[in-house]
Amino acid sequence: MGTTRTTTAMTTITFTEDELNPYIAHAPARRRLTGPGLRGLPGAGRRETDSVLLDGMTGEIPTTYFFHDRLDLMDALPLAPALEELLRCATAVDELAALRGQFACYAGRLGPQAVAGASRRLLAVFEAGAEGLGDASALFWKLAAVIRPLALVTGPVTTSGLALDLPVRLLDEEFGSACVVRFEGIDVPAALTHAPTRRFLRATGLPEEAALFSLEPDMPLRTLAEHHADDRATDNDPADDRDGVGAGSGLPAHADRLIRLGSLAEDTSLVVDGVTGAVLSWSEPDHTLRPLNADISTLAFTLWLLRHERAPHAVRELTEAYGRLADTMSRNLAAVDRAGPVGTVVAREATPADPTDA
Repeated sequence: MGTTRTTTAMTTITFTEDELNPYIAHAPARRRLTGPGLRGLPGAGRRETDSVLLDGMTGEIPTTYFFHDRLDLMDALPLAPALEELLRCATAVDELAALRGQFACYAGRLGPQAVAGASRRLLAVFEAGAEGLGDASALFWKLAAVIRPLALVTGPVTTSGLALDLPVRLLDEEFGSACVVRFEGIDVPAALTHAPTRRFLRATGLPEEAALFSLEPDMPLRTLAEHHADDRATDNDPADDRDGVGAGSGLPAHADRLIRLGSLAEDTSLVVDGVTGAVLSWSEPDHTLRPLNADISTLAFTLWLLRHERAPHAVRELTEAYGRLADTMSRNLAAVDRAGPVGTVVAREATPADPTDA
């Protein structure tokens, strides 16, 4: 059903009058669907499992998630009052993501000032049609204006040898310089041979506490094998392997090259591979090692992004749209971290569902 045409920039779907009958009675919606058509809507910021709906009588656009076996649990959330308004807002978000159109001037501009400028411009686009959006829809687009531009705070690698070059003092400005821990050479195990990671830990450091992550600032970094052996020795466990690695330890075979950065959650350690620089999580209960971030630069950006989003000025109104907030955060993280979807789970777990959690 419908006709699809593809241009260099986008795919557009149009319908005939007969295809719309008797479902779409709203005249402006019919003109759009039978005339210019409807292009893909990546800028709507929805989850892939969500459905964008059109009210055939009013022309309003809500979104919903289908529970096929429990239709009573479906909840339609307002997205836009009409197709034209949806396309206008989604186009602005797409242009920001691609740094083209009205956001082309931000290409090559990175840092907090670029974030603030892009956020103001995107918010101005949405506010231009705020009267028609309605409160619930306006909240969704305001969320996009606050969160989406945060990806401009950093950019692809140029000098650090890591996935991202973070602005100087970025973590200090967000967490406070007294709360950012830097590691001297004697504090880093010789097993950490990945030079860009060693430089990052010495020059930039990591926050002592951030979202679900916490360092052990009073101790030098240790390998996962050393951490395990120390814990077992403290517990006076007679089954302890003296070197901390082996069949009885349950640790991965290369635990002596995994440097433990701190705790990610209860019984879960955050580690960095001393050879490759990849950041992983180690679950003690199920003895599972999982990829988390591409490297320490994307880990630091994740922690910065979560902290910035959790600030009261950003979440006071937005936390009532928790699902959309977490999804938008995940999209930002995925845009800069190609380690896979696992790394974005932290965003969903750490995004507060209530302003008091911030």
